[in-house]
Amino acid sequence: MFIGLVTAVAASACYGTGSVLQALGARRSAEREAARSTTTGYGGPSLSSTAKAVVTWEFIVGTVLDAVGFALGALAARLLPLFLSQTVISANLVVTAVLGIWVLGVRLVRPEWVSVGVVCVALVMLAGAAGHEGDGRVAMAAHWGLLAVSVVLVGAGLLAVRMLGPRAAIPAGLLSGLGFGAVGVGVRMLNGVTPFGLGDLLGDPALYAIALAGIGGMYFHTVALQIGSINGATAALVVGETVVPGALGVLWLGDASRPGYAWLAAGGFVLAVAGAVAVAWYGNLTPPEAERTGEELAASRS
Repeated sequence: MFIGLVTAVAASACYGTGSVLQALGARRSAEREAARSTTTGYGGPSLSSTAKAVVTWEFIVGTVLDAVGFALGALAARLLPLFLSQTVISANLVVTAVLGIWVLGVRLVRPEWVSVGVVCVALVMLAGAAGHEGDGRVAMAAHWGLLAVSVVLVGAGLLAVRMLGPRAAIPAGLLSGLGFGAVGVGVRMLNGVTPFGLGDLLGDPALYAIALAGIGGMYFHTVALQIGSINGATAALVVGETVVPGALGVLWLGDASRPGYAWLAAGGFVLAVAGAVAVAWYGNLTPPEAERTGEELAASRS
C-alpha cells in the first residue's frame, strides 16, 4: 500500500508539472497561430496549431514528465484500488494550480483555494479508507469492449471538439480524463504482465485500448490547454479520470475499501469530484465574476 501511494503521489507531481509546462507551450503556440489568423472555421484550435504546440520545448519537457507520470501511474494502478490510485494521481490539480500562479501568472480566487482544499481533504479520506485491490481478471469480451469504447471516445471527441470550437475547453478536458481513465482500467486488466508473456501481451486488445486512449487523452488535453483555463481544463480531466475508473474498479475489478470504511471512501470520492467540479467552474470565470457570490452570479445571468 505504502509503495503504491508513494508511486501515485510521484505520478501526480509529474503530471501536474507537465500540465503547466504544456499549457505554457500550447498557449504560446496558440498566440502565434492567432496572430496569423490560422484557425478552423469553427473558431477553435486547428490541427496545425495543436501540432505546433507539441514541438515547443516547454511542451516537450512537459510530455517527458507526462511519460514518467504515465509509467508511475500504471504501476500505482496495479498496486492500489483504482478509486484511490486515480484520485491521488488526479491531485495533480493541486500541483497545477500552485505552479500556475508562478509560471503562468494565474490568479486563484478564494472559491478556487477552498475547492483545492476540499480535494486535499478528500484524498486523505480515500487513503484512510482504501482496502485491497482486485486482481483485474475479467472476460476477454471486456478487453474488446474497452478497445471499442476507446475508439468511440476518440472519434466522438474529435467531432465534438471540431463542432464546439472555442467552447470545447471543458469537454476536451473531460474527454482527456476519460481517456486517461481508460488507460488505468486497461492497465489493471492487461494480460501478459504478471507473469510476463509477450504473446499474451501483444494479443490483448486492452494493450491497444491503452495506446489509443492514451494518445487521445494527450490530444484532448492539449486542446483544452490551448483554449481554456488551465485549472478548469485540469479539473475537468480529474472528473473524467476518477469517476468512471473508480466505479469500474469497485463494480467490475474487485476493488474494495477497508471493512467498515465504505462510508469514508464514498464520502472522499464525492468530495474529490465535487471539489474538482468547483475548480472547473470558477477556473473558467473571469476574476471579477469569480469573486462574486453565487447569488450575484445567478442574478447577473438571469
